[in-house]
Amino acid sequence: MRTFLLVVLVSALCSLSVSTKKLETVSANYTRADGVPIYDIFSSQTAGRNGPVVLQDVNFIEEIQHVNRERIPERIVHAKGAGAFGYFICTNDLSEFTQANVLSNVGEKTSVAVRFSRVFGGRGEADTVRDIRGFAIKFFTDQGNWDLVAINFPNFWIRDTMRFPSLIHVINRNPVSNLYDPAMLWDFLTLLPETLTMILRVYSDEGIPMGYRNIDGHSVNSFALTRPDGKLTYVKFNLKSNQGVKNIPPNEARVTAGVDPDLYSRDLFNNIEKGNFPSWNITVDLLTPENARKMPWNPFDATKIWPKRLVKTVPVGTLVLDQNPSNFFADVEQLSFWPGRLIPGIEPTTDRLLQGRLFAYNDAAMYRLGVNNQLLPVNRPRDPVANRERDGKGRCDGNQGGAPSYYPNSFNYPRGHSQYRLAPTASGFPTKHYNNTDDDNYSVPALIWNSLGVTEKNSIASNIANDLSRTPRSIQYRALENFYKASPDWEARVAALLSIPGYTSLGASESG
Repeated sequence: MRTFLLVVLVSALCSLSVSTKKLETVSANYTRADGVPIYDIFSSQTAGRNGPVVLQDVNFIEEIQHVNRERIPERIVHAKGAGAFGYFICTNDLSEFTQANVLSNVGEKTSVAVRFSRVFGGRGEADTVRDIRGFAIKFFTDQGNWDLVAINFPNFWIRDTMRFPSLIHVINRNPVSNLYDPAMLWDFLTLLPETLTMILRVYSDEGIPMGYRNIDGHSVNSFALTRPDGKLTYVKFNLKSNQGVKNIPPNEARVTAGVDPDLYSRDLFNNIEKGNFPSWNITVDLLTPENARKMPWNPFDATKIWPKRLVKTVPVGTLVLDQNPSNFFADVEQLSFWPGRLIPGIEPTTDRLLQGRLFAYNDAAMYRLGVNNQLLPVNRPRDPVANRERDGKGRCDGNQGGAPSYYPNSFNYPRGHSQYRLAPTASGFPTKHYNNTDDDNYSVPALIWNSLGVTEKNSIASNIANDLSRTPRSIQYRALENFYKASPDWEARVAALLSIPGYTSLGASESG
């Protein structure tokens, strides 16, 4: 551990020269935002040498007003992150399944913008904390922008978007103490057994990666690949790190959080700066509608995985990151992603979690960055835009000139095209609140637990027990009951570490 921390500290100190060399020398005259040149940029105007600052000092007023407004709202989730740019190169023709050119034109390079992130926590928190990692990719295709909003695990905590606000709240700080509260989190998790699979994922060694370069990516949500002839194939996207998945032991991660809280951001930036360009191979899991009907559970449940025997895994291409941001705020903080930003040939499914994300992400971007956030340089599509959207704060693209902002019109602008007709979606069902909390919550975590080796099981049990030990007994009992329903062995290992007085492990008594 001492050697690891020494390497981290030396790397952080040595990288200062790398991180700061991007500062540019500027020889132009200093001006206000309106271009007016300024003589004295060091002193305010005062009434006499020791008198008060006067209101006519418009140079000071403009600058301090801007400083007061420099911070935009922090992301509710994925607040802390790092970004980079590069390209995706298609290596396999999927035109049999989709009309999306980016997935069909072999050899074609598509520019991308990528943002990695910690899902929970604020913008100033440490990287090496047990959490999910976000892996969002914006493809600047010739059919418009496509956003693939992934994480480093193949499934998620919840299956219904209505539970998402509560999930966000339980990972916030306690409203009284303003401290992180394991009791809040575990109270919620133990009352929702659908979270069991993610408990296994997050409390495994992969819950604390070595860095953003060393994580895989998964779309989690299912989508549909479509063709103009009506053919539809369900799909999930996966990214495999060519740097390998590497993790940090919990004891080293805790110390690293204090020594170098920005380890992941520093590692990504410095490696790209040195020419060590990270890359990922992208594959798709394809599921036919016929095989979807053979699923042992709802194929559109984000807490589940697709059985390998029912899917066809096909390579698609390679993602390479070879360019750092030129300005973090402009290139990373203003990046916006939206799972509904889909191009022809890729469509949403009835995944309940996805359905909520289709609204929430773009709404959050409009709140943070304004209604015209897609016109910001880092988000702007490379192909022409023609629609009825006009005006609004931050409009800076000519506002589509004198083109008609209504349809129908007599000026041949713009019109839809039958090639981009959406695939039919099942409808005609009565609308009501269908409660799916009692769907199969235990089969998938049981499969995962039984596939683990002894070392992995012990590590997960230890990580869980460390957190659970700081919660009330009632929550510990409920957690153990859920673990038991997935696997008596899981319950027994955690119970042994908690050492609850008077508690008899159900799993241990069975095995005895």
